[in-house]
Amino acid sequence: MPIRQRYEFASDNTAAICPEAWAALEQANREADISYGADDWTRRLSQQVSEIFETDCATFIVFNGTAANSLALAQLCRSFESVVSHERAHIETDECGAPEFFSGGAKLLRVGGANGKIDLQAVELVLRQHLDVHSTKVRALSVTQVSEAGTIYSPEELEAIAALARKHHLLLHMDGARFANAVASLGCAPREITWDRGVDVLSFGGTKNGLAAGDLVIFFKRELTCDFDFRVKQGAQLASKMRFLAAPWTALLAEDTWLKNARHANAMAALLEEKLRALGLADLAFPRQASALFLRLPNEIVERMHAAGWHFQNFFEPGVYRLMCSWATTEEQITEFAAALAE
Repeated sequence: MPIRQRYEFASDNTAAICPEAWAALEQANREADISYGADDWTRRLSQQVSEIFETDCATFIVFNGTAANSLALAQLCRSFESVVSHERAHIETDECGAPEFFSGGAKLLRVGGANGKIDLQAVELVLRQHLDVHSTKVRALSVTQVSEAGTIYSPEELEAIAALARKHHLLLHMDGARFANAVASLGCAPREITWDRGVDVLSFGGTKNGLAAGDLVIFFKRELTCDFDFRVKQGAQLASKMRFLAAPWTALLAEDTWLKNARHANAMAALLEEKLRALGLADLAFPRQASALFLRLPNEIVERMHAAGWHFQNFFEPGVYRLMCSWATTEEQITEFAAALAE
């Protein structure tokens, strides 16, 4: 009998569309509507975003997170400018040069920092190295919330980052592919870790939170959006049938479904950590603060788990494996995984 492949812990991208989003998509499909974002679903989504963030903001829908990050940074930076980010940030390691491409050559400047979060002293050092026309002009600072290491910036940490940005006249971008998980973990209002803490533009991810596609670029300062709609179109990100991206988002943001999904994913990761600790196998490379665990495991155990059909990925360095939970992860799957590991 062939092995049943199990992908539950490889990535939250492997999860299905959540029921609420699926129902909204089906409803949007019942009749024709205006194209290119002039439909009621897209207008409703923009209103919901402003309500959730408690401010008047400009919202744009793109197909995925790469587009959200890359077009947002291209809007902030000219070709001779640069963006400071953590060395493990997604824009640095996983966007195939898209931020540089769409900005016409803006450079990404890497800094270190413990647990996937930028070190402000390292940022200051980089800034001191870019003071004249022989280097790029640093224009923006980018942080990832939740970080690539599964950790979360607190409101106080973001306040310190924003203060540094203001001091050096930098714009602040947030890669929020798992922003919902951060809000759920902190138990704060979305504004408390965005515009209230100096964030100028947010890439708000829905794909990791129960959608099939469609991430948001949210500008908290409308003056930064000049001609951004042209940039979206030129970047092949303007959906003709925009309602099919907007409708699932409206369901996700209604009745706090986005937070319910994120809380569940976080809770499943906490349960997984608990069971691993009971087995004496919770050797974590980073603190678990959201929906992912980064676990050190011997190669022999990993090979046997993979052979048994459990799929999870090596991350960052040899011997460290990411276990990712999602809105669809169940307690039964956690128990099965722990039992297989115990064997």
